Formats: sequence, structure tokens, C-alpha cells
Amino acid sequence: NSSESHNCAKSILTSDRLQIVVTLSEFFNETWDTANCANCLKNNSEGLSNSTVEFLDLFNKSLTCFEHNLQGQTIYLSPNNYTEVCKNCNETYRMLNDLYNNLQRMNRQGGESGHSAHLCIDVEDAMNITRKLWSRTFNCSVPCSDTVPVVAVSSFILFLPIVFYLSSFLHSKQKKRILILPKRIQSNASLVNIQEKYS
Repeated sequence: NSSESHNCAKSILTSDRLQIVVTLSEFFNETWDTANCANCLKNNSEGLSNSTVEFLDLFNKSLTCFEHNLQGQTIYLSPNNYTEVCKNCNETYRMLNDLYNNLQRMNRQGGESGHSAHLCIDVEDAMNITRKLWSRTFNCSVPCSDTVPVVAVSSFILFLPIVFYLSSFLHSKQKKRILILPKRIQSNASLVNIQEKYS
């Protein structure tokens, strides 16, 4: 009887004081939601989405490339010299990074899984591991291609005040000062001389 089954389930789930079954069920459901696990699956949750399978495949290829280029060389390499890894695995890493960025973009628009928000935790953790290996462990970094435009724009902005003050100085009208000579009062001695002439 359906009416009795609910009471039966309730009595089984809440039979102990801790309600361990309910607590575990809530914990696993919350973990599933927090980790965005549904975002790695197809809409009907029948299996991994095509994009997740493609990402995990490329992730495994990247790790295999890292391992292959480190075999037999780790003894001879200094901790900061992994040029072979950087050179030989650059293309695989770039493809993985581009795919991850595309998945993020698609997921914001509600990609294959039909859920928007973050990617599932498996994909995010895999990318974090790869980026940490690439940048921190192997110290593989590509020089930024935007350096020249940034320096040019910064120099232009720093040069603007000089241009402003120079142009304002050159284009302002300089007023010429006209010196007015004061009329000098004749000294008392010259007045005495004049009076003596007329007397």
C-alpha cells in the first residue's frame, strides 16, 4: 500500500537516534551538488558527456607526455630545467587549456549537461593539477605577446603631460612687458640754480 510505504520508509530512516541514513543521504546529496557532478554528465545522466570524455582523454595525453619526456632525464636535469617537457608537450598542453576555456564558456551558457554554473569538480581538479605541473613544477612559461603594446601605451600615457605643458607654453601668448620710465623729480640743487639765474 502506497500510504503505508511512506510510513514504513519514515520509520526505517528515523529508527535510530542519530538518523544516520538521513544524515549520510543529505551529506552525499550536498557533496554532489557542491561538486557540480551533474555538469560532467549528459542531460539524462546516462553517462559522461562527450566534452568531458574529450577533456579527460586530452588530460591523460598531457600527463603521458609529461611522464614520457621525464623518463631517464630526471637524474641529469636540474630542478628548474625542463626544456624538453616544455618543448615537446607545449601543443598538448595548449589544446587542453583551450578545451578547458571552451568548456567554461559553454557551461556558462548551459552546455551539454543542461546545468549552468561551474564545471564539475573532476574537470576543474584535472586542469588545476595540469596547470600547477606546467607552471610551477616544470616552470614552462610562454612570454606574453602583449608586452610591446602595453609598453607603447604606457609610454604614450606618461608622455602626455610633457606634451600638454610644452604645447601650452608654446601656444600661449607671451605678454611683452612695457617698461614705463618714471619721471624724476628735479633735485633741489637744480631748482636753486634756476632761481639764481632769474634773480
